[in-house]
Amino acid sequence: MRTEVVHSVCPHDCPSSCALELTVAGRNQLLKVRGQPGHSYTAGVACAKVVNYRERQHHPDRLGVPLQRVGDKGVGRAAFREMSWDGALDLVAERLQRAAARDGPESVWPHFYAGAMGLVARDGINRLAHAMRYSRQHSTICNTLFEAGWTAGAGPKANWGVDAREIPQSDLVVMWGGNPVSTQVNLMKHIARARSERGACLVVIDPYRTDTAAMADLHLAPRPGTDGALACAAMHVLFREGYADRAYLERYCAGTAALEAHLRTRDPAWASAITGLAVDEIVRFARLYGATRRSYIRLGYGFSRARNGAAQVFAASCLPAVTGAWQYPGGGALHANRGAYVTLDRTLIEGTDVCDRSVRALDQSRIGPILTGARRDLGAGPPVTALLIQDTNPMVVSPDTNAVRAGLQRKDLFVCVHEQFMTETAAMADVVLPAATFLEHDDLYAAAGHTFLQVAKAALDPFAQAKPNHFVICELARRLGARHRGFAMSEREIIDSVLADSGLPGFEEIHRMGGYDLALPFERMHFLDGFGHADRRFHFEADWARIGPEVGHLPALPDHVACGEPADALHPFRLITPPARSFLNSTFSNVDASTRREGEPRARIHGDDLRGLGLEQGGWVRLGNARGSVLLRAQACGEGQQRGVVVVEGLWPNSAFAEGTGINSLVSAEAGLPNGGATFHDVAVWVRAAKGPAED
Repeated sequence: MRTEVVHSVCPHDCPSSCALELTVAGRNQLLKVRGQPGHSYTAGVACAKVVNYRERQHHPDRLGVPLQRVGDKGVGRAAFREMSWDGALDLVAERLQRAAARDGPESVWPHFYAGAMGLVARDGINRLAHAMRYSRQHSTICNTLFEAGWTAGAGPKANWGVDAREIPQSDLVVMWGGNPVSTQVNLMKHIARARSERGACLVVIDPYRTDTAAMADLHLAPRPGTDGALACAAMHVLFREGYADRAYLERYCAGTAALEAHLRTRDPAWASAITGLAVDEIVRFARLYGATRRSYIRLGYGFSRARNGAAQVFAASCLPAVTGAWQYPGGGALHANRGAYVTLDRTLIEGTDVCDRSVRALDQSRIGPILTGARRDLGAGPPVTALLIQDTNPMVVSPDTNAVRAGLQRKDLFVCVHEQFMTETAAMADVVLPAATFLEHDDLYAAAGHTFLQVAKAALDPFAQAKPNHFVICELARRLGARHRGFAMSEREIIDSVLADSGLPGFEEIHRMGGYDLALPFERMHFLDGFGHADRRFHFEADWARIGPEVGHLPALPDHVACGEPADALHPFRLITPPARSFLNSTFSNVDASTRREGEPRARIHGDDLRGLGLEQGGWVRLGNARGSVLLRAQACGEGQQRGVVVVEGLWPNSAFAEGTGINSLVSAEAGLPNGGATFHDVAVWVRAAKGPAED
């Protein structure tokens, strides 16, 4: 059979949106995946997860036909019978209509996220929601807290930072709250160049010894939720020891005098008591940062995922403004470059031209409380009695798993899940529709970690009867009587229309180019022509009330803000749940190569804490709080992780845990401040020695 090499784009929820090179045989077999050589960001590299995508694409457990549940919820494939596509879509449409007629259209909630990052596949569901006046979604599970913190300082019209391709010009790279060796491997390629070509120093700030931290010249491991204190103490040293760039501050910043006065009491000793870091560690970091003009801070999402996450990001984002690092090649900071895509008109994809903002928006991260009737979320509107789920697996990925499970088990709730595998969410559905992979449809891709707009053509025919998201949305729209021109267009037609409306090259041209670079000029990306506030200055005093409605106890000036769940006598340990190297959210956790590498869920606990519990390496422990408990094995850790910290890498399915209850059962669905956001790293737990399943 003839083989062919084709260009594609990784669809997964990662900042890299890698340009891929696929080797395919005919229209039915994927042979090889690698990062596209010559691409200036991807740089020929793709993560092991995607390089091994052949195993997922051709997995024997892929769903190939529509299914209707005839047995109990949560059982799996045995509880379903096969049905035709027409029969399945007719049934789904009928049940959505029934819910809307009985309880009003807001009783239907199209629930989605980033299982596929193609804009048509991911966001087309919004067009259906808007056209039918279904409940909208406030998408909070990933970047809401981070963007609130960044906006506080840089401004609402400044959702970008210094291009990561400048990192080879940096003399210091600070990886703050991220683990790119596991989660964004391309970034490490650029960091490696800076180290080899300029002798750049790598600093990693993370509560445990990640694979990235293990490669660093300096690793700072603060207690979870205390990064704001570290940032404030570092700025205290910058001002005290003359590292602050007074000329830059005068020209580009607002609130400098108030910040400097405030920081006089935020010295390294103060921060040491909060963070658990030694005073000398904090001072060493501050002096290294202050003495290096070409200092680049790559801000990761990890330290934003707490109730105080926006405040922590705001504090860290102030550092390059204090030193004026933004002025220099390879200097400044980056959280995401979504602002590079501001010219992309998404009206057609999302149907924003028919959106009624008076229709309620439900907080994605609070799906558990919402489905169990929380009036604070539902407002004066009806309960959710019908769910259409695409591109997410809330039974595993959402906070407060037990509440999610209880909600999905409601007898009055109709659930349709469009999925590639029988996930734990799909097993709770009434109808399951088989979904195409990214290799089986056309799409348009933006990115967070770089500035390329990319397109991908379908490289393979759909598996069995699997259909892409766009097909399902358009077929349901036809049955429901939804009106919008996007429902009558193909994916390719939508993409070409969006590109034309945005003044950009068409699909075929961008495909031939291997992506269209939307990088802003140096002066713009470094904010040398001003920041995103009306006065064009970086603000050291945050106006949180303009960013979100739940200001709570957020202070205007950078500071340490207490966690939502601080450790206490009953819950003396702080739990964080960062991603494992071989998984991506719940994707790849059913792929043999990934599960073999990860082994099993483990709780990383400081060796002294383990001994205090009378435990040894590999012993069984139970982690718990008021929301539930989880049984798993312990892994002893020492250097690079403080006592009182527990780390459980994932995301493992619930079924991988000894009692069938996963780690997110311990995570609160309480929203982060000021505009919502999931708080996966803001959890207090108790830890106890336990018996394993075979010992009970």
